[in-house]
Amino acid sequence: MPGKFPALDVLVPPHIRKIEPYIPSKPDAVLKEMYGCSTLHRLNNNENALGPTTAALAAIKNFDPVQAAVYPSGDAYFLRCRLGERFGLSPDAFLVGNGANEVIAFAINAFCQKGDNIITADKTFAVYEWVAEFSGFEAKLIPLKDYGFDDQAMLSAIDERTKIVFVCNPNNPTGTYWNKERLKAFLDKIDGRTIVVVDEAYSEFVEAPDFPDCMELIKDYPNLVVFRTFSKMFGLAALRIGYLAGSLEVVDVIRRTCVVYSVNALAQTAALATLIDADEHMAKTRAMIRESRNYLTSELTCLNIPFIAGEGSYVIIRLPMSDMLIYRKLMRLGYMVRTMTGFRFPNHIRVTLQPLPVMEGFIKALTEVLKK
Repeated sequence: MPGKFPALDVLVPPHIRKIEPYIPSKPDAVLKEMYGCSTLHRLNNNENALGPTTAALAAIKNFDPVQAAVYPSGDAYFLRCRLGERFGLSPDAFLVGNGANEVIAFAINAFCQKGDNIITADKTFAVYEWVAEFSGFEAKLIPLKDYGFDDQAMLSAIDERTKIVFVCNPNNPTGTYWNKERLKAFLDKIDGRTIVVVDEAYSEFVEAPDFPDCMELIKDYPNLVVFRTFSKMFGLAALRIGYLAGSLEVVDVIRRTCVVYSVNALAQTAALATLIDADEHMAKTRAMIRESRNYLTSELTCLNIPFIAGEGSYVIIRLPMSDMLIYRKLMRLGYMVRTMTGFRFPNHIRVTLQPLPVMEGFIKALTEVLKK
């Protein structure tokens, strides 16, 4: 038997010791066996039930397997060129990463050093906080106000060691957003003192007319960095591809922290094809999300169950019991939701909006488990 490793405690830095590892859920086949359900509806990860675009599906199907032996473009050259055309920016204003998580790490490691901090909300996408902390930097967490980012409190928290402010717009998991006027006012008050990252992972779902398109603001705010992804609206979650955009001078700095060849060839091919029919796919998905949100919120209201339903592809539901207990009960009926204690919303679940028949089945299952 291998012996113990007494030096491990010395080798592990203190900031790593205090971090609890993220444990992903088991594969669906294992979960179905564990919970005794024949089907499993994934309402936990905000995946697009409509899948990839038609053009992306064709590109994936036609991908030459022989290319698996050849390294991909190290900087996603053709995809960056196409993104530049779509948004009216230079291809060099974009960096592509292995999912949004990697580009978060790129940005933090490009600007932070020992003693620095980042600022974000306490109830938002947790990866900003996690990456900062496991990189050895402080994450200042500002409480949400009315379920949204508190711009004034965030401004007050900035000090001489603040390097990046992260704003998730719309916020995951509450769906609240800053309109264009509020965001521009925030950027004006920052006045270039820090990098401002606006994570628009769910921006394509938003139909509100006053929602800002941060790609259009980059030319006016050189300290603005925008995150987007192909995982959510465009259904490429399994291929892990996201990107950031910003001014040439800022992106040039971030590029120095990039890991080349981290985005595989199939992901680049599928993402490039996605942009062929992206607008059509967005319209279909928005219609599905709109219908399902209206149905779900109406049913929850009739059941007198509190909820938070903003923009994005999800709704939060407040429960009269433990979110883990509800999770296990719903799993037995074939519905997998996201427990929200880890998001600092105890006794809440987040539900991904899917086509109406799935939502109808979910409401039936939720009603059943709440009666027990």
